[in-house]
Amino acid sequence: MEFEKARKYILDRIEKELPSFLYYHSYTHVLDVYDSAQTLAALEGFTGEDLTLLKTAALFHDAGFIIRLFDHEIVGCGIVRDTLPEFGYNQSQIDKICGMIMATKIPQTPHNKLEEIICDADLDYLGRDDFNKIGNSLFRELKHQGLINNEEDWNNLQLKFLSKHQYFTKSAKALRQATKEAHLLEIKKIVESYKH
Repeated sequence: MEFEKARKYILDRIEKELPSFLYYHSYTHVLDVYDSAQTLAALEGFTGEDLTLLKTAALFHDAGFIIRLFDHEIVGCGIVRDTLPEFGYNQSQIDKICGMIMATKIPQTPHNKLEEIICDADLDYLGRDDFNKIGNSLFRELKHQGLINNEEDWNNLQLKFLSKHQYFTKSAKALRQATKEAHLLEIKKIVESYKH
């Protein structure tokens, strides 16, 4: 596996080809998930080939957005299947990477530990101090696409999403659960205020 070449290839494409109105699903988000995945992998004891496959999946997990907005995970797997053989990845490695990418589709459905790690890395920000800043970029993106109209829609959506969301790995729960619950309480208060 020529991981460094694959990394350079996809980051170049993401930087140049992602639509500019993807304020959340951006180059920055890809690097954020990539870093979070490595942190969680270290805490969960993953090294070697598994770690390389996880890092590859993190880099490619939103690559489908280059081509289209909906079902981007399936499109991303297409990109993986088309390009990674050129970088020395075999069929079984590519299948694992696609499994990880597909697991991140909301609602998340991980079937093994690597898929759990990428799911947790993808939504790591929910339990971090930069939650509002990152959330704001998602608000702008969804508003641009006409999926929400205003802040009230957004906070109702966040409340629903955070109430259902769960971290899968022990490490993510230990690192992020308490802060995520604090964010959930804040949003509950905001949503309550709309009723008065």
